[in-house]
Amino acid sequence: MAGEIVILITASSEKEAQAIAESLVEERLAACVNLVRGVESIFRWQGKISREQEVLMVVKTRGDLFVPLSARVRALHSYSVPEVIALPILEGSEDYLSWLRESTRLID
Repeated sequence: MAGEIVILITASSEKEAQAIAESLVEERLAACVNLVRGVESIFRWQGKISREQEVLMVVKTRGDLFVPLSARVRALHSYSVPEVIALPILEGSEDYLSWLRESTRLID
């Protein structure tokens, strides 16, 4: 996946979201993670409709980091099937996008 992306990840608690976000930024897998508290999720799980309060993480990173970032989230996350979905950044301020690229690590 080329270019810059936004990844959406939900977590069961603010504490879990903070731990994941800090790890992603510290490891330079993400330039920035916003935490959106008070998200109510309604979804089908194991054959029934569920409703949960969650924290949404909005992660800004590069497309070539999706695979290692996703693996890191799975290692840290309490869910057996965490949400980790990517959306392309079609346009953005060049200053911001340059900062995003500089703030994330290069693939070895």
